[in-house]
Amino acid sequence: MKKSDRFVPKLFLIDANLINSKNKLEHTNRLEKWHEDGVIYLEISKVAKDEASVGSTKRRDKAQEYVCLYACPSNQNEYQLCKRIENILFPSGAKTSSEKNDVKIVFTAKKYCRILITNDGDSKSQPGGILGNAIKLKKDLEIQVLHDYEAVALVESLIKIRDNRAHKIASRTGKPLPEWVGKD
Repeated sequence: MKKSDRFVPKLFLIDANLINSKNKLEHTNRLEKWHEDGVIYLEISKVAKDEASVGSTKRRDKAQEYVCLYACPSNQNEYQLCKRIENILFPSGAKTSSEKNDVKIVFTAKKYCRILITNDGDSKSQPGGILGNAIKLKKDLEIQVLHDYEAVALVESLIKIRDNRAHKIASRTGKPLPEWVGKD
């Protein structure tokens, strides 16, 4: 995807639980549309892609549409970072493959400076998880984790800034507004 003036300066990593194969996730639908239009970049980690590839063929195919980022700790600092992520998410240690995958997904977001969008945790049935620890991840490790609706709000605010900038440039230069202003 070619970057244009329409692009807002944020890069996102989508978790497997938001692979929207049935297009029923309202906020994820908006994020996907912005991705298709070149407003944002949505990517997926190799781990999340593998998780999404199990079961539904439609879900697997949808996961295949995203650029896949692979991250494996390659030095002592990265191994320590993974351990810090694990300690935040699972203070007693990541025991299941799903928990270990969560650590890898969060690590991938940090390594590639992406905002992780997920529905993992921060609910009555799953009070911890990634979202339940979003504040601690941000404070301690500068890893930003958002619900899909929070990502939509962030992108909307960036679009307003971008469109205001386009209006100012057009008024100063006399050039017409780009066709996408006010449409995202």
